[in-house]
Amino acid sequence: MTSGHGTAGSAGGAASAASDSAGGAASAGRSGGARHRGSGAGSGLTRRQLLGASAALGGAAWILRGTVGPDSARAAAPVPPGLPAGTELYQRVFENWSGEVRTDQLWTCAPRTPEEVPALADWAHANGWRLRATGYRHTWAPLTVADRTPESARVLLVDTSRHLTAVTADSPTTVRVQTGATMEALLAHLADRGLGLTACPAPGEITVGGVLAIGGHGTAVPAAGEVRPDGHGYGSVSNQVVRLTAVVLDPATGRYALRTFDRSEADSAAFLVHLGRAFLTEVVLRAGADRPLRCVSRLDIPASELFAPPGAGGSAGSAGSAGSAGGTAGTGSGGGGGLLGGLLGGLLGGGGPRTFAEFVERDGRAEAIWFAYTDYPWLKTWSVAPTEPLGSLAVDHPYNFPFSDSVPEPVARLAGQIVAGAWGSAPLFGQLQYLVAKVGLTGDVTDVLLSGGLIRGLLTGDVLTHLLAGGLRSDLWGPSRTLLQYVRPTTLRVTANGYAVLARRADLQWVVSEFAAYYRQLLAEYQARGEYPVNGAVEIRVTGLDDPAYSGVPGARPPLLSALRPRADRPEWDTAVWLDVLAFPGTPGLERFARDLEQWLLRTFDGTRAGLRVEWSKGWAYTADAAWSDRDMIDRVIPAGLRAGGGPGWDEAVAVLDRHDPHRVFGNPFLDGLLK
Repeated sequence: MTSGHGTAGSAGGAASAASDSAGGAASAGRSGGARHRGSGAGSGLTRRQLLGASAALGGAAWILRGTVGPDSARAAAPVPPGLPAGTELYQRVFENWSGEVRTDQLWTCAPRTPEEVPALADWAHANGWRLRATGYRHTWAPLTVADRTPESARVLLVDTSRHLTAVTADSPTTVRVQTGATMEALLAHLADRGLGLTACPAPGEITVGGVLAIGGHGTAVPAAGEVRPDGHGYGSVSNQVVRLTAVVLDPATGRYALRTFDRSEADSAAFLVHLGRAFLTEVVLRAGADRPLRCVSRLDIPASELFAPPGAGGSAGSAGSAGSAGGTAGTGSGGGGGLLGGLLGGLLGGGGPRTFAEFVERDGRAEAIWFAYTDYPWLKTWSVAPTEPLGSLAVDHPYNFPFSDSVPEPVARLAGQIVAGAWGSAPLFGQLQYLVAKVGLTGDVTDVLLSGGLIRGLLTGDVLTHLLAGGLRSDLWGPSRTLLQYVRPTTLRVTANGYAVLARRADLQWVVSEFAAYYRQLLAEYQARGEYPVNGAVEIRVTGLDDPAYSGVPGARPPLLSALRPRADRPEWDTAVWLDVLAFPGTPGLERFARDLEQWLLRTFDGTRAGLRVEWSKGWAYTADAAWSDRDMIDRVIPAGLRAGGGPGWDEAVAVLDRHDPHRVFGNPFLDGLLK
């Protein structure tokens, strides 16, 4: 099932970058022109084609699981000369999460200790090479390497995930973690000590270094009446850092060395979110006493009501018109989300909130996953619950949405058909994902039984039995890590754009309503032309900003390149709304759609009532053909967004990173053109 881990970034040690994030389960943009184009907006598939589509899965298997290509291979290029003695060297294809960045076999090494990295940096400088940290490659933007990087490129990948993985206690409320450790290992360590984070990216198999590099986040703001406990914060994971160790040039010796920066040192603010222009080997993070959470899922509120304009009342528009973008007869387009879904929604929701902002106000933590061409989003809310609520299912491990992580066979088959060229099946695919989620969460099969032949043919009795076998997942309770991490690498692999809208908390509903209305309109315009550029979902999350006081370090400054850095001239902007749209890579019209949406976002959130920043790990700077390609966005708009408001920001970050790595050993051509 598609979803968008928001800022869940990884891609390796500290010099890499990735996503989202944060919540659902997504991916990000494109790196150049389309790798493979389909046949435009095709007609839907017949039942026979759907049921006999197993062959298409073979060509699309990379979307469903892991990377494609060898982990290591026979040397196809000359061995880099003069590497430090003992360097563990091999070749590997770098392929990112969505498969849009795929290189030739590149030389890769795996340092066993942090001390090996400065020696590698000295070697790289002396020989004209560049170092790029890598780990689980859960990245989309070309912050590590570019698509089609040839084997002849003087690029050495530095895999931190093999050995630089230690996690140890630093103090009763801090943890020392090497940047190749996974977020899953970090949260497990904290849980063993009775500690936790307020929010974090949803995937567990991403490196801590990658999350820090791009300002990875979750979804959380203070609920009504909530008092922030010591050690907790509502911004990025980067803002929890109290100390960091980076590889920098020692001006006294002219050689690279490890240097530890305290958060109170001004230069540290440039390293907290560095986009891959630095290499961190270790950080010390602050945490707080763990707070058990209750996670409630519901699918009974139509998008027209959940994302209604402020003041529109409890039922803003009919269910049938909610976001169907041209009509999607059958599932999710009427009936209040099904009989059992509506009943469970009423019981779990307490008959209270109906809009997205109301849920955020009540619980402080929310995520909406709105499958394309459907009417009822999957809304997840998390609330602090010290004791197990009556009726909740207690869990003691993460990844509690198996129907999303282990892709059901009908979803896999239809996904294979879509990427093989049946792009017009996007509405059917959206309905199928909605129904799988609904059955897996609530056990409600009403909409399946009322559906037409194609859906009934896909969701057979055996499939429904399998979905129900793991128990219902609509109301869960447990230690925070068990509910904050819910995306495995086995989920569907998609691409996504990503943006943060900075606004007043009071304008949250206005932001989501404006976005939802334009998204519906734009999707309908494309559908009217026979185009289906979106076949995943919209994901919406909300966080606070990076208040440096959360770190507990006097004199700390916010991460300079973080999308969540507060603006000194707009202190009332205390909230960020994260917006992602997901689709399979290569979907015809996707980049054009993403550009239309990006330009609208820039016009609407222009700094007057709200401001816009990009989500580093995902897709942005769209032309009609490719992501990360609009030079005006890259050269002017994005830097301006982090210069606005005065005070230290873009220019200081670039200057600090250049001063500590003047040879740009930690960089690539894309970053050279961005960070200037």
